[in-house]
Amino acid sequence: MQSRVSTPRTLLAARRQAFGPGVAEPPPPILRSWERCAALGLDFGTRPRIEPLSSVEMRAAFDRNEALRRRCRPEIEALHADARATGGLVILTDAGGLILDTLGNDSFAGRAAQVALRPGVPWSESLTGTNAIGTALIERRAVEVRGAEHYFEPHRILSCAAMPILGPDGAVLGILDLTGPAGIHQGHALGLVGLAVDAIEHRVLDAVPAGCEVLRLHRDPALLGTPREGVLVFEGRRIIGANRHGLALLGLGWDAIGAEAVGRHGADLAPGPLALRDAQGDPLYGRLQGPPAPPRRRPAPESARPGFLAPGLSAPGPEAPILDPATQKLLARAVRLIEAGIPVVVEGETGTGKEVFARAAHAACARSQKPFVAVNCAALPETLIEAELFGYEPGAFTGAARHGAKGLLRQAEGGLLFLDEIGDMPLSLQSRLLRALQEREVLPVGGTRPVPVDFALICATHRDLSRMVEEGAFRADLYYRIAPYRVRLAPLRDRPDRPALVRELWARTDGPARAVSLSPSCEAALAGAPWPGNLRQLAACLKALAALAEPGEVLDLDALPEGVAAGAVAPAPPPMRRPEPEAGRLDTIAQDAMRAALAAHGGNVSRAARSLGISRSTLYRRCLTEQAARA
Repeated sequence: MQSRVSTPRTLLAARRQAFGPGVAEPPPPILRSWERCAALGLDFGTRPRIEPLSSVEMRAAFDRNEALRRRCRPEIEALHADARATGGLVILTDAGGLILDTLGNDSFAGRAAQVALRPGVPWSESLTGTNAIGTALIERRAVEVRGAEHYFEPHRILSCAAMPILGPDGAVLGILDLTGPAGIHQGHALGLVGLAVDAIEHRVLDAVPAGCEVLRLHRDPALLGTPREGVLVFEGRRIIGANRHGLALLGLGWDAIGAEAVGRHGADLAPGPLALRDAQGDPLYGRLQGPPAPPRRRPAPESARPGFLAPGLSAPGPEAPILDPATQKLLARAVRLIEAGIPVVVEGETGTGKEVFARAAHAACARSQKPFVAVNCAALPETLIEAELFGYEPGAFTGAARHGAKGLLRQAEGGLLFLDEIGDMPLSLQSRLLRALQEREVLPVGGTRPVPVDFALICATHRDLSRMVEEGAFRADLYYRIAPYRVRLAPLRDRPDRPALVRELWARTDGPARAVSLSPSCEAALAGAPWPGNLRQLAACLKALAALAEPGEVLDLDALPEGVAAGAVAPAPPPMRRPEPEAGRLDTIAQDAMRAALAAHGGNVSRAARSLGISRSTLYRRCLTEQAARA
């Protein structure tokens, strides 16, 4: 079939005829769009051929644009009432014109769907001709397309107003559109869309990178702090982000992003209120917000560092991994197992750092650039745990999100899934998890087609899973599937590096920055305390000590919380009143006590001496004396 439009000139003649005699030419953006469409050979008299996305592709698009949809939700909800009153729709698209959400008048939504104006359909200009969404993407400006201004004749039932949502670097994040019937005048639509986009772009600039300065300005001081203010973000003297109002007020374009700012607009300004002038010399009012003060922290002494930090990880705070040589070896094994696709179970008491260990393994493996998804199996509500793990389809149950949910297992795609407290997972769900691990696919709640998944797996528990299997509280087949290799993290009281560990954790608190130090007796008491909460409890205690200390103070035993100093060395029970034994009998009792202490602590002289309340050298000397006597 020969195209009814072969050149821009014949196109324009035909469109003028469509408008009727005496009708003025459309605005320049519409004319430019028609010319582009004609150059592509689009036939304006036919219905455009548009293929909507499949359900799998649509879910992927929703996941990619979840942050955008969340940012725009308040403005979409605000526009919803106006759209319903005028019989229209609020439409959000991604950066390519793919419709993500529509909200508004139900009856008009049905008519709009007849021309494919619905989620999952791309409305780029090359596919759907002149339209507010696609033309705004190309023009990078607000565009209104009314009735017959649409390129394709079936779209003449629409009157649309759209505006690009721009990021701090000028990149298009998406399009916000207000569409209604062509027969109803929508004179206010473009203004409403513009206000909504201002609010969205203003909110995007709330997330300022650390160490940057923010300049807020406007001609009217009363509008500072509102979405109408201009905003520019500086890193040193470079502009690294802005909104369109800020650039316009200073006579700049988007090419200024990344460039060095001139003196009066850049780093020469001191934080506080400002009086500026725009490019025309008119007064501007503004405020420069300086970067937040960096946290005060002093590096740990070099002698305390070797052998404690996991490879490739920094130490920003007390929760960063501090691993002794034995745990370093366990970590290296866990990484090799992850690389081979073999699950690992990490066992240990509360606070021993099971999740920290898992994060260190993730950071050291080939999947480090992909997600780390942690799931606390004990914290998920039993009625929703299946939907949380495997996701669900739209309408799968009452209260389900409109577009369904991906599920935690699919969020870990390509990365590492960490199932914490796996021993608390209900038996009814264990079979579903086993199937997902065996088949490497998940079936969302309410779905009929399984979805492939790819992730490494680390599980953690404070329970004895093997005993739970024997008692019937944990499925044996799941246990053998997830636990081909088990890592046991030692409790803090059994770690041989406790003094150095205390020094390392203390170096990460705010105390050293204020010249607060620990006395030797205080450090020894902290190292010798039992710490039933393990590393987490010790780190919290050190934070409390640092917060309560005065600058320059040396903390002694009296600064420790109740029970810490007393628990370091258990006090001996009061002696029973009895006749004084002979000297030989005393030696026998002492030797028996030392032998029993050494046996109880596996031959570890330091622990045995601590339990007896004597020094290690004393215990060594008595042991040597006994050996010499036997010889």
